[in-house]
Amino acid sequence: MMLNLSKKRYRLRIVDPAYPAFNIYSYSARRTTALGPVCVATSASKIENWDVEIIDENNLRWYGPKADLRGANHEFLQGTRPADIVGLYGGLTSTIPRLYKIARFYKEKGIITIAGGQHFAGENIEEGLSSGIDYIVIGEGEETIRELILALMGKKDLLDVKGIAYKENGKTIYTEKRDPITDFDKLPLPDFSLVRYANIQVYPVERIRGCGMDCEFCTVKGKPRPASAEKLIERISFLLETKDARKFFIVDDLFCQDRGETIRFCKMLRDYQKNVGRRLDLGVQIRLDKANDTELLRAMRSAGINFIAMGLESPVGEELEAMNKRLKPSDMLEQIKVFRKFGFLMHGMFIFGYPMREGIGFRMPVNERIKHFKEFIKKSRLDTIQVLLPIPLPGTELRTRLLREKRVYARQDLGWEYYDGNFLLFEPDELITPEELQRAPMKIMGKIYQFKYMFKVSLNVFYFPSLIFSLHNIKAGWKRWYRLWRQAVIRFAGWITMQKWQSAFKKNGFLKKLRKAEDNLKKLNPG
Repeated sequence: MMLNLSKKRYRLRIVDPAYPAFNIYSYSARRTTALGPVCVATSASKIENWDVEIIDENNLRWYGPKADLRGANHEFLQGTRPADIVGLYGGLTSTIPRLYKIARFYKEKGIITIAGGQHFAGENIEEGLSSGIDYIVIGEGEETIRELILALMGKKDLLDVKGIAYKENGKTIYTEKRDPITDFDKLPLPDFSLVRYANIQVYPVERIRGCGMDCEFCTVKGKPRPASAEKLIERISFLLETKDARKFFIVDDLFCQDRGETIRFCKMLRDYQKNVGRRLDLGVQIRLDKANDTELLRAMRSAGINFIAMGLESPVGEELEAMNKRLKPSDMLEQIKVFRKFGFLMHGMFIFGYPMREGIGFRMPVNERIKHFKEFIKKSRLDTIQVLLPIPLPGTELRTRLLREKRVYARQDLGWEYYDGNFLLFEPDELITPEELQRAPMKIMGKIYQFKYMFKVSLNVFYFPSLIFSLHNIKAGWKRWYRLWRQAVIRFAGWITMQKWQSAFKKNGFLKKLRKAEDNLKKLNPG
């Protein structure tokens, strides 16, 4: 399919599909946007005579054109601003059913459709090309999208565009593989003004792509590829100076994969804030063992890095070993104490019920595991937590292993929309029933996110003067009060989110679907 070359201007619309209705991440999504579509859209916007826009269906604000159920009203969008090409972001597997629905809508109107993102790997490429998608971008998209658009305009041979897949005469064509980007200086600054309707309060930025940790369950692989510290400073300063942005999240899978450059970045950001007279608020994802690096932690705090998310995964050593995690439960609590001492707000990310490999004799009943998690979380004094179930995501070693062991429930029974970490998707280990494992994360999080924190929010406001002025250091008193107040607000908000999710969960009838999936798996693999 080629473009209508008689037009003077063209439009590319990139869509970030809406989460399923029963997703727990909707609140966070309304405050930010995905970085990948912005980077790709920015690159495409540099092509002469092309207008580009991003529709983030999870962040439409009150005046965004909404559909009856969820997502954007694409009939309205296409009627008011017709797109010549529609790009679809498949970064989250749970949004794929919505992505396919949007693709078919535009395909029926004769619009060229392109998709990309981490979901599209292996067998999923064939599925995508049979679900309303004309072209799939494999890997990073900034360079590919420009070349693909030029090819669709007849200015380049389609076979010369590296890193794409498409159908031709019923046959799937894969072009030459595209190497990962290593020179990030040649990429333009991400242009967040391309995101229509969204209310972005927390801006995603990045310096390093890739991760060398090789966790079995993770889709992010490969040698880390860093941009310079100057490049990240440029991105942050541009957003502050043009958008008055104050809150940022560095989306690198692991902050400080190259220590020296990370410390240099922190010092540069500290000095920049002093020079412009603005204080920024940043969050990062970091490994727990960085607690041993005092110089790094001091540099981070001086730069305004206040929030850290840590992949703690499990307090059970055997589970950590199965994940290929280089953590020891005996060290974890002490390392968390160090981060707390430095004043970081800490978010702990856990995976419950990780499946053991064949031949490993370790077995633990679900109630005993829950007890381990609750005790660890209480001792850790983490500000916030999330407990998810393992997800056999496409392209991961975990999915390959569980498929080989014939433990993954069929997608005809449990579709992609359930691949968000809140639903059981495989046969659990011995001594654990599927329903027990499905209910366990909410039992753990229910000890943290409770209704009582509504009253603690009010009490913290009431006790504000006495707490602040009872301490000799008013600044220290403020930080202590703010931490308690913030914790109470988030934990009460978390309770509300859990109530909404559980209500949607009951209406969805997932447990009935889970039993059917379990029965069908046993029929396929008797004995």
